[in-house]
Amino acid sequence: MTSRFDRYAQTYDEDLNQALSISGEDKRFFAERRVAFLAQCLKKLGESPLSALDYGCGTGDTVPVLERVLGLQSVLGLDVSAKSLDVANRSHNHAAYKFAALRDYSPEGNLDLVYTNGVFHHIAPEDRSIALAYIHKCLRPRGIFAFWENNPLNPGTRYVMSQCSFDHDAIPLRPAIAMRLLADGFEILSVNYLFFFPRFLSMFRRVEPYLTRVPLGAQYQILCRKV
Repeated sequence: MTSRFDRYAQTYDEDLNQALSISGEDKRFFAERRVAFLAQCLKKLGESPLSALDYGCGTGDTVPVLERVLGLQSVLGLDVSAKSLDVANRSHNHAAYKFAALRDYSPEGNLDLVYTNGVFHHIAPEDRSIALAYIHKCLRPRGIFAFWENNPLNPGTRYVMSQCSFDHDAIPLRPAIAMRLLADGFEILSVNYLFFFPRFLSMFRRVEPYLTRVPLGAQYQILCRKV
């Protein structure tokens, strides 16, 4: 996985936006909507995290979105791709942000929130429990984990992944599989689905807040608490 994402570090945005073009939106649209939805969920829980980890941050573009929308004091971005982290450090030079290689960071059990999006379909099934154990160690007691993945039950998602150059060998996770994995070490608080309508059907997006329990959205969030 390291060498693959090193290969795409310079063209990641272009490759992803090209695959997403069928939706009429770009990667920033989806990042903003994910984090805004997460902010709503945290508010309902009475949670106000100050520190967060973006696990599998890639080129780091979601880190400033997390900091701005959630009002965080610090955000750590971790990734396996050194070249992606180079891009992140050049593009997002800010006192509140830090980027590091996954292998160089030792979890301290002090972070309020971990966010990950579209990472676990790149992790071999036999290694997913190891990755979740690592995330568990990063969080403070009763810290929050926002697990976002692509929903293989959505035909648009399957098409986008088939068109994405770095997703060709991805192994999608159905929500039920993800929940079984997360049940070891985490209390599942909610499961929600987002992104039902592409831009040409955007007049229907006003009903999307009422559809978050319908398991057909392009992505899903499993919100968990460390136990």
